[in-house]
Amino acid sequence: MCWSATADLVAGTVISAAGIVCLARVRRARDLPVAALPLLLGAHQLVEAAIWDTGGGCSPAATAWAVIALPLLAVWVPAGVLLAASPGAPRRLWGPLAAGLATAGVLAYCLATRPVTAEIRGRTIGYGVNVPWMPLVLTGYLFATLGALLLGADRRLRTLGAVLTAGALACSALWRLEFASTWCAFAAVASLLVLGWVRRPSGAPPVT
Repeated sequence: MCWSATADLVAGTVISAAGIVCLARVRRARDLPVAALPLLLGAHQLVEAAIWDTGGGCSPAATAWAVIALPLLAVWVPAGVLLAASPGAPRRLWGPLAAGLATAGVLAYCLATRPVTAEIRGRTIGYGVNVPWMPLVLTGYLFATLGALLLGADRRLRTLGAVLTAGALACSALWRLEFASTWCAFAAVASLLVLGWVRRPSGAPPVT
């Protein structure tokens, strides 16, 4: 999320370009999901640019934003980390994937049966999704996405997890103050970290 349509458009374009570079440089097929993460984040920013332009409300763009942010990332991140760690992936990585699948199931059902609303609040956009058992679902979501990165054996991915955790905390605080949405800045940093991970020496073992 960014603080205006222009910021979202610029950030989305740059992050998507970084994602294309990541995919072009990937050496192992099982690294593709993680390498594609910047492309997914960039598309997310571009979708939000459309939401700014339409003034919020219930729209296909708002639903697309929620689909990417909620059920898709809840499965994509832990599955990607697990695939990148194979063979011999630590057993602890199966926990975030299980949490992601369960969380994504609940979120997908909510998005399929209930409307998604977007409300522009100054330099932020607030999204409304009616999700039951919200504290439990949020815990599962964070464990699936951030936990998968932080529990991995690769130091580069743990660094990515730490950056995204800090970004989530900072952006949440700024969003609650309705000051400005700054997630796009952390998404850009995350994309650079993924690019560095993709460009690691071929056949190099995880850095612990």
